[in-house]
Amino acid sequence: MSEPIIRIVDLYKSFNDVPVLKGLNLEIEQGGITFIIGRSGGGKSVLLKHIIGLLKPDSGQIFIGDQDITQTGESGLNRLRQRFGMLFQDAALFDSMNVGENVAFPLVEHTRLKSGEIQKLMREKLALVGLEGIEDLMPSEISGGMRKRVGLARAMILEPEILLFDEPTTGLDPIMSEQVDELIVRTQKSMDVTSIVISHDIPATLRIAHRVAMIYEGRIIAYGTPDDIKNLDDPVVRQFLKGEAEGPMQLGD
Repeated sequence: MSEPIIRIVDLYKSFNDVPVLKGLNLEIEQGGITFIIGRSGGGKSVLLKHIIGLLKPDSGQIFIGDQDITQTGESGLNRLRQRFGMLFQDAALFDSMNVGENVAFPLVEHTRLKSGEIQKLMREKLALVGLEGIEDLMPSEISGGMRKRVGLARAMILEPEILLFDEPTTGLDPIMSEQVDELIVRTQKSMDVTSIVISHDIPATLRIAHRVAMIYEGRIIAYGTPDDIKNLDDPVVRQFLKGEAEGPMQLGD
């Protein structure tokens, strides 16, 4: 088992006195693909925002390596975020910029590289996601699946140690979803990054994850390999994996 690159210890977070995370504990191994699953509104995206320092917990600790980011100031967090790449659910491209400008944006903002070097790296990352030659197109001129891949190219441009994916296949057809899944696998292998994926796609989770963590009622209730999760004798986990209406999880839980 690899050393954890992220350790989350007794994390609590409420919004308007409604608890979302209730003493959550989780370790993310370095260099693998960890899927975080659970019901809508169960705290998955809230957890992701804590990991990247966009939210502060009510209590608890989050270690990136040996650094507790809950005790880190904004300038330190900005430096830390350069170790991360994030692919948002809707790709979050800038409509006023073409594809190349979108991908290059982190380099323009965070480095002093010359224009020629930036253009070279931008084209390399677009090629890595199979999108050579589209840098002059606008986001409105490409498909939803292509926008996801442009977002991934941008997320990779600073050569991050950790890639975060927030429901990367939402809204895509099955063929495009599988292409994005394979892209996650290929990216992890080629860059040796640690990938964390928030997903509702159970077949993809069981197919490509190295580790799976399930959130329920604000805590991690299951963690292990896909086989570990499939073989758990836990009625909540079984109901969620099978997508059954009847079981311990009821509508409104």
